[in-house]
Amino acid sequence: MLAEAFALHQAGRLTEADRIYAQILVRQPGHFDALHLRGLILHERGDYAGALLEIEAALRTIPDSLLALNNRGLVLSALGRFDDALASYADALALRPDFPEALLNRGNTLQDLKRYEAAVASYDRALAARPDYAEAHYNRGNALNALKRFDEALASYDRALASRPDDPNVLSNRGMTLHVLKRFDEALASYDRALKLRPDFAVAHSHRGATLKALKRFDEALASYDRALALWPDYAEALINRGVSLNALGRFDEALASYSRALELEPGDAEAHSNRGVTLHELKRFEEALASCDRALALRPDYAEAHSNRGNALNGLARFEEAVAAYDRALAVRPDYAEAFANRGLTLHELRRYEEALANYDRALTLRPDYAEAHLNRGVTLQELERFDEALAYYDAALKLRPNFVQAHYNEAICRMLIGDFPRGWEKYEWRWEKELATAKRNFSQPLWTGSDEISGKTILLHAEQGFGDTIQFCRYVPLVARRAARVVLEVQKPLHELIGTLAGATQVVVRGDPLPAFDIHCPLLSLPLALKTQLDTIPSEVRYLAAPESKIRAWCDRLGNRHRARIGIAWAGNPRKELSARHRILDQQRSIEFDRLEPLFHEPNCDFYSLQKGDDAIRQLRDSQLCHRVIDLTDDLHDFSDTAALVENLDLVISVDTAVVHLAGALGKPFWLLNRYNTCWRWLLDREDSPWYPTGRLFRQDQTRDWDGVIARVRVALHDLMVGAQGLEPWTR
Repeated sequence: MLAEAFALHQAGRLTEADRIYAQILVRQPGHFDALHLRGLILHERGDYAGALLEIEAALRTIPDSLLALNNRGLVLSALGRFDDALASYADALALRPDFPEALLNRGNTLQDLKRYEAAVASYDRALAARPDYAEAHYNRGNALNALKRFDEALASYDRALASRPDDPNVLSNRGMTLHVLKRFDEALASYDRALKLRPDFAVAHSHRGATLKALKRFDEALASYDRALALWPDYAEALINRGVSLNALGRFDEALASYSRALELEPGDAEAHSNRGVTLHELKRFEEALASCDRALALRPDYAEAHSNRGNALNGLARFEEAVAAYDRALAVRPDYAEAFANRGLTLHELRRYEEALANYDRALTLRPDYAEAHLNRGVTLQELERFDEALAYYDAALKLRPNFVQAHYNEAICRMLIGDFPRGWEKYEWRWEKELATAKRNFSQPLWTGSDEISGKTILLHAEQGFGDTIQFCRYVPLVARRAARVVLEVQKPLHELIGTLAGATQVVVRGDPLPAFDIHCPLLSLPLALKTQLDTIPSEVRYLAAPESKIRAWCDRLGNRHRARIGIAWAGNPRKELSARHRILDQQRSIEFDRLEPLFHEPNCDFYSLQKGDDAIRQLRDSQLCHRVIDLTDDLHDFSDTAALVENLDLVISVDTAVVHLAGALGKPFWLLNRYNTCWRWLLDREDSPWYPTGRLFRQDQTRDWDGVIARVRVALHDLMVGAQGLEPWTR
């Protein structure tokens, strides 16, 4: 009967074998083999407590059985009683010190206890007794992996495969080691071999996805994770990594769903919380991102990536000092964390601690010389310091590492245009469509005009692409295009439609979003300087190229009445759109001035000031101010830019921060004074008090202190001089 039961056991027919073992034990309760083998069946079924009872009963019959002592250790280990398991293996090895199975299993238990050095020593003893023991080579590789001795681990897996070449587990773990060694193509080959042998190997599919993710082949990585999850829907690790790939593909809502599912399965997974924070940051949901990172850190206080991601969220909230502290905590855990140094540099840049920022980028680049983002961001800080040649060198370094690095191309464009290198600047500026304006790109079936093709006799669509000021500034090119084509259709934002209708050259002006007439080719407005090869000295700079409707000019003239003092239009704030990135919101804050800081201007007795300001928050500043009586606020009656233009036509001078108002004044040929931030927009160039775009403009730029009071003081003096005739305006009725 025992031989029959053992044969059934070997054939995997466990229920039948167990029935026969039980029959034997009814007749012979102390039968060693029946007790021992029945214990093994219970172990295989997961009934570890029952298995332990049977094997211990067998050992009472034969206390010095090597096999039973070894298998008792296996069962105790499965029960989590690791010290007892080690004692059982020790009993076996006391009887036979070179017993390979006991040495192997002892090593596995030591791994469970994270005693990896001792585990390796146990595997080495097993292999000394049996050099071709594939299982020992395999588990030795796992222990060496845990010790980060990856080259040795790889050698162990290769020795395991020499004895057992078709083991998918060895091939999969070998792939993981090759991944860590950044031998990604070899890792993929190892996973592929494992999956050819075992197509339903969910873990190998998932780890293959991780390698594809490291290669930035995110679509393929996603497909691998999806295959893993089709086989194992509750595979939390695959769900987390799937979220990372979705995040990289810009599919943020799907990434959040993947993280949420992972956290349902593993609510205590710090990595899932931290990565979820990354995606929330991308969605500009910074408070939620911060909370997610905090949950990760509550679970794992020494999680360097979560500290760094927390810093990024604080950066998004413009809580820069706290962000620096978060990066410091990340670096305390991981002093070689290049990304934390780079992000710390970005934050120090925002705090205007530029030399410290440069030092942090340098540290990041020492750790990772191929870190394209650190090269880029070092260039940004150098550009802020007006070290333009060095900035361009770092943008170039970033592009050598990553030729299609969109942000580096874009930043180079801005830098080149800022220093007046328009030919190369316009060319690079086309990269804006890959990032800054990716969602606004128009995918017409008609070809894009780049200036090289003859367009005589064709209809060309010229279309606005960015803000109101950009449209006003660059619509100046329409007459030039009209000279080359039979018909120009100009598409603009609705608030500009009536005003732009006064522009020469456009056959038809349409509102963006309305049906378009037929056209043959198209070009965005800000691509026209490239198409027409504009250089600094060939900017089309007519003094006046737009006009307000005459009827509206007369209506405002009647409403304002006789002019007794100079009429000065003012605007003090930009548009703090909530959808903008933190960086753009900061730039908006930098270009804007609190209304009350304009107070010195209002001391000029020969001026009446008129608000040209739009935006609820900025207008609230005016209306809540004790100085509100010094400004005539008629902005409720400014419904579109043609209304604003008509009011401006009745003014003598416009004083404004960098908003569409200055472009409007310049396009109307009206004198304007620009209150300009120190880190100026590229269109105002450097070290100039005039503008090649607008002959009637005068620029008052902050100095390195970035303080507005000095600007306003200079404007106050210039305004006084103007009023006493040092620079005459057109005469007005006194």
